[in-house]
Amino acid sequence: MIVSVPLRFAVGCAAGMLATLTAAQAQDASPWQVDSHSQVRLMAGSRSGPVMLGGIAFQLQPGWHTYWRNPGDSGVPPRFDFSKSDNIEAVTILWPAPKKFEDGAGGHSLGYVKQLVLPLRVVAKDAGKPVTLRAAINYAVCEKLCIPVEANAELAFTSVASTEDGALTAALDTVPKPATIGDPNPLTIRDVKRDGKNVLVDVVAPENSDASLFVEGPTPEWALPVPKLLAHSPAGVKRFSFELDGLPPGASAEGAALKLTLVGADRAYEFNVNLN
Repeated sequence: MIVSVPLRFAVGCAAGMLATLTAAQAQDASPWQVDSHSQVRLMAGSRSGPVMLGGIAFQLQPGWHTYWRNPGDSGVPPRFDFSKSDNIEAVTILWPAPKKFEDGAGGHSLGYVKQLVLPLRVVAKDAGKPVTLRAAINYAVCEKLCIPVEANAELAFTSVASTEDGALTAALDTVPKPATIGDPNPLTIRDVKRDGKNVLVDVVAPENSDASLFVEGPTPEWALPVPKLLAHSPAGVKRFSFELDGLPPGASAEGAALKLTLVGADRAYEFNVNLN
């Protein structure tokens, strides 16, 4: 038997389901905070215990970029304040591998274009109580000139199965993985050595592939230059070099703990080393 359903009833049901879906998605992401060249919002992953995955999503207009935690030779790193959140013990930002681009002054900046999701590891104080993330977000969007942006966003973690889990997991996959000098990966750092004021880093990478190397000091006050790929490298490696410039007043390079980020075409790794 064929049952006839009035068109207006069917349309109403469809609209109701769409409204329900939209409401569910809205619970897992805050409204976009829009400025003239970008927009930003918070994302919440599933809530299944005291440790949750969240995110800060950016969308940038074509031709505009924003910066990594280390902006490179020039630029302004983003700043985040989560201190006004409810029932949150700690928030850790997990940074996807950045891109390198010319800064217009002869150097290179490090950052992101188009779209970006910064994964967040969020730890609740009490897993049995409501959790609300509040973020004061300060960042710069740049084309030829840079424009500072300030935004505030708020989002509760309420979903047992979040609609944003897939996007957050995909963003997590772009975060460099921990590695050790000499690991047998197709992309790795074979050796790090100091030659006076220069540091030489030998990289192994798949044949005919590009690799980029970035360096950070023990604290954000260190402003080490972006390593450069040397024109002539030893057989079997790509040799990068950077000078020990940009140290804070009174700091010494002896024994300094550096973080090296090695970025390839489809993977990235982080190496912690101490200078000899």
